[in-house]
Amino acid sequence: MNYTPTYKKKYAEEVRPALMKEFGYTSVMQAPRLQKIVLNQGVGRHAVADKKIVDVSIAELTAISGQKAVAATSRKDISNFKLRKGMPVGVRVTLRGDRMYEFLERLIAVSLPRIRDFKGIGGKMDGRGNYTLGIHEQIIFPEIDIDKITKMLGLEITFVTSAGTDEEAYALLREFGLPFKKR
Repeated sequence: MNYTPTYKKKYAEEVRPALMKEFGYTSVMQAPRLQKIVLNQGVGRHAVADKKIVDVSIAELTAISGQKAVAATSRKDISNFKLRKGMPVGVRVTLRGDRMYEFLERLIAVSLPRIRDFKGIGGKMDGRGNYTLGIHEQIIFPEIDIDKITKMLGLEITFVTSAGTDEEAYALLREFGLPFKKR
């Protein structure tokens, strides 16, 4: 018995046909698709003072994404920030395939509704068909134990799509169920 994530089926059965109808595509290969989801968490100035914050951040992102996160290091020395080349300044993880669809489902169904006073997410794309969502507190994810939190760190979730335009990417993410504010 093969397991297929719910949102992978949803893309094939609902999202892609809706996009083909909306934009008048003749082939299923023309329809935009989600290529990857990248989670970034900057720890910058906190990491310079306390080295454990990077380890805690790696553990949190690993729990949230279900895939091992890696530390992002600085590329050059910046004396004003007491930063040396090679020091950890952030944590990142890239999700593709089944893990990406599973994370997307958990984000839409569980995590986003847990945000206080939530009225939807902004719909500003980057001009190349990608969308970045900023989360202010990592505690909206049920995988994080609130009692073990030392620092409130936000994170960025970037949705990389194969869409050529922002309009197509917006339609793709809207069809998946991302709760955008009304335009």
